Amino acid sequence: MPTLQPPNLTTFFTAHHRWLLRHVYQRLRHPQDAQDTAADTFVELLTARTDPAAIAQPRAYLSTIARRLIFHRFRRKQLETAYLERLSQLPEALAPSPEETLALLQALEAIELSLSGLPPVVKAAFLYSQLDDLSYADIGRRLCVSERTVTRYIKQALRHCYLAELAL
Repeated sequence: MPTLQPPNLTTFFTAHHRWLLRHVYQRLRHPQDAQDTAADTFVELLTARTDPAAIAQPRAYLSTIARRLIFHRFRRKQLETAYLERLSQLPEALAPSPEETLALLQALEAIELSLSGLPPVVKAAFLYSQLDDLSYADIGRRLCVSERTVTRYIKQALRHCYLAELAL
C-alpha cells in the first residue's frame, strides 16, 4: 500500500519537527499554541508544494514561516480583543449572539488580511470610510491630510483589496 506522504517530506518532518516545536515554544510559552503553530508551519510547506529537498536552509525556512504565523496569530488576538472590548460596552439588548460574534470576528479577520501590507494611514482612511462612514473631509481632518490625499488613500486600499481578492 503506498504512503500518503512522499518519503522526502516524511524525512523532512521527522528531522525538523522537534526543533521547530522547541523554537516556537520559546517564543509563545504556551504548549498548545506552539503545537498548533508548528503544525500550521508544515501545512504551509505542504500547500506551497515546495520540495523539501530543494530547501537549502530548512530551519531558517521553517522559522520564517513560523514567525509569520505567530505574527498573524498575535494580530488576530489583538483584533479579537479590541472587538470584544467594544462589544462589552454595548447595552445587552444590542449585543450580537455568539454566532453573530463569531461571524463578525471572521469578517474582521478577512478585512485585516485583505488590508495587510498597506501603510497604517491608508488602512485608517479606508476603515474610517467603510466602517465609520466618515466623509473624505472628516477623514482628512482626523488624519491631518488633504481631502485629495484621502481620495488617493481610498483608491490605493480598494486596489489592494481587489488584487488580494484576485489572488484567492
